[in-house]
Amino acid sequence: MDKNEVKNLREVVGKNLKAARLAMGMTQQQAATALGKYQTDYFKYESGMIELDYEKIVFLCKLFDITPDDLFEGLFSNKEK
Repeated sequence: MDKNEVKNLREVVGKNLKAARLAMGMTQQQAATALGKYQTDYFKYESGMIELDYEKIVFLCKLFDITPDDLFEGLFSNKEK
């Protein structure tokens, strides 16, 4: 992946995080607190400024009741089954 693809991936993940959080009726502060982070740090995940590590991906998927596939918009699913 080149730098633009990575940036676009972070933006997609951020957009999907925001949509999942809003669907759960949570604020950024509530999500940040559950994650053990400051709201400003959580904002950076949703804005695509920084990447999530595996632990955070799993935690947030469980918190928002979504799958990693939902988070990454099916980028890793095998469509040629």
